[in-house]
Amino acid sequence: MRIVHVNLARGYRGGERQTELLIRELARTGCAQALWGRAGEPLLNRLQDIPHLERVALRPPYLGAFAASQPGDILHAHEGKATHVAHIVHRLQRRPYVITRRVPNRPKDGRWTRRVYRTAARVVAISGAVDAALRAWEPRLAPERIASVASRQSPDSRQVAALRARYTGPLRIGQVGALVDHHKGQRVLLDALRQKPALADYPVLLIGSGEDETALRHEAADLAQVVFTGFVENVADYLAALDVFVFPSREEGLGSTLIDAMVQGLPIVASRVGGIPELIEHERTGLLVPPGDAAALAAALARLTGDPDLRRRLGSAAQAAAAAYTPEAMAAAYLDLYHDIAQEHTA
Repeated sequence: MRIVHVNLARGYRGGERQTELLIRELARTGCAQALWGRAGEPLLNRLQDIPHLERVALRPPYLGAFAASQPGDILHAHEGKATHVAHIVHRLQRRPYVITRRVPNRPKDGRWTRRVYRTAARVVAISGAVDAALRAWEPRLAPERIASVASRQSPDSRQVAALRARYTGPLRIGQVGALVDHHKGQRVLLDALRQKPALADYPVLLIGSGEDETALRHEAADLAQVVFTGFVENVADYLAALDVFVFPSREEGLGSTLIDAMVQGLPIVASRVGGIPELIEHERTGLLVPPGDAAALAAALARLTGDPDLRRRLGSAAQAAAAAYTPEAMAAAYLDLYHDIAQEHTA
């Protein structure tokens, strides 16, 4: 049995990070693996250090997949384009495939897409919200549930101290995520900051890059406390330097960076949307606000910044809850699933 991970996404976002975490953890178990990735994108390069991992760079229309496939392979499609490549390889070479779905909206309608999902040996949803969207779209699906996990990055104490010295203020507030407002909701945060002038004393770090970065920088010109860091390699350094984490997503499958913030023991304000409420219990492990509601977000941030006991209580509970979301647990769940598929296809 060899697991062939297929991820043809551009850039490096949460889904690619989860793909990397899974490959690294499976490598520790001795599982034979390959990665088919889009040529020129970061994921292939990030995994050069994994011994015995065959890395195949594919270019549209991805015909190299057929030459790279071997008998005994189980394909694991980690994003949208990958599902179609896996399905075509299955049709031509009879390789079983797994689909992991990470977003809480329905796949595109059409007979072809439904066939791609129905033919998969397994479909995995990373949260109940994703599961519900899939079942509503195609009632014949019965997704497995395997959650995203923490990244296991360790903060460098010297870097953390340097960041805290650079961004001075009573407290540091931050968000981690692609600068894509229709998904991550950065404009909601900017509006919230305008509604609470008292928050002007707190540096607010928007950590990440993305298609809306230029527009967001322009729109935030009146908010002197807002800092755009761009893409950072070790997010854990920044998380460890923060005092409050804000996650104003408009939609979210689960939110792997949210788990990283929980691991750091940060008090969290997040949107009550998608899979987020499966991670954050309101008033116990964080504060939840309606998605897109800048006034509610502003009020929650003001409450957290003004109440150190609340910050400590929420941060401690979040850290304890995050202990269940480990790469080992994710890899073990996928290994069980792969073995079941292998047995079904050799019986």
